[in-house]
Amino acid sequence: MQMDPVVLFFLLGLLAGLAKSDLKLPSALYDTLSVFLLLAIGIKGGLELAKQPFLQVLPQALLVLAMGFVIPLLVYPVLRLKFSQVDAASMSAHYGSVSVVTYAVGVAYLSRLGVSHESQTTLFLVLLEMPALIVGVILARQGANQAGKGSGHGWGKLLHEVLLGKSIVLLMGGLLIGLLAGPEGIKPLDRLYLDLFKPVLTLFLLEMGLVVAGKFGALRQQGWFILLAGIGLPLALSWIGIGVGHLLGLSVGGVTLLALLAASASYIAAPAAMRMAVPQANPALSLGAALGITFPFNLLIGVPLYYQFAHWVA
Repeated sequence: MQMDPVVLFFLLGLLAGLAKSDLKLPSALYDTLSVFLLLAIGIKGGLELAKQPFLQVLPQALLVLAMGFVIPLLVYPVLRLKFSQVDAASMSAHYGSVSVVTYAVGVAYLSRLGVSHESQTTLFLVLLEMPALIVGVILARQGANQAGKGSGHGWGKLLHEVLLGKSIVLLMGGLLIGLLAGPEGIKPLDRLYLDLFKPVLTLFLLEMGLVVAGKFGALRQQGWFILLAGIGLPLALSWIGIGVGHLLGLSVGGVTLLALLAASASYIAAPAAMRMAVPQANPALSLGAALGITFPFNLLIGVPLYYQFAHWVA
């Protein structure tokens, strides 16, 4: 089967990084691409969400929020087999939260196949950023307090960081802009935010390939456990997303994206929240597993695999 071009751009960056190439995107461009993708995803979801009755979406949103709280509680005892309480909690927050870029690749994959999906999956993406971060911080702070190494950061500052972080503000802001403006209002901007979405995504994934290549050295020190966790966790968690998707009555495309959200791991919002709330945690473990193992696994294998899973249980 022909591979999606956006994945090929990721592989180009990965191979260039492993080969020690001097290829590098300017940091300002990387930040600009991040802002664009977050806004574009939010706007696309808002345009489609405008067609949905609020009372129909609300129960679905509450069930997805519950899934966001449950996933880190399931992941935590698995990671405690190998890591300290603080590190296991931090990693659980990463795996309970979501990857916006992985979601974007999933949307592009379904689009290439001509498979539709429900608009509220973008709302699910926004909602799933937060619950795991709260659970992870609670678990990590319990461990830090028991060890007498509490961070001293108050909950107000932490919630401000989580709820008003860049990713949440841009996703929710784009969602509201699309919802309030509607298709006619967005029409002067649709060539930028809708038509150019996939070309911009290719450049972002080129840079992500370079970043992932730089994480491989730190991962080698952790042995087989972190490799098995980085692959086994998304495979297991995808079935939670599939189960919830069926409870919600989503289409095959919608179930695929919810499975992908459950299987993805955050490497933007979660590291920022954990760095501030639990500085005792080792960021190389969480970021290395999420970005160095789970992200490429989901991109290269997970997206089409979860689509097949969704078909099997349809």
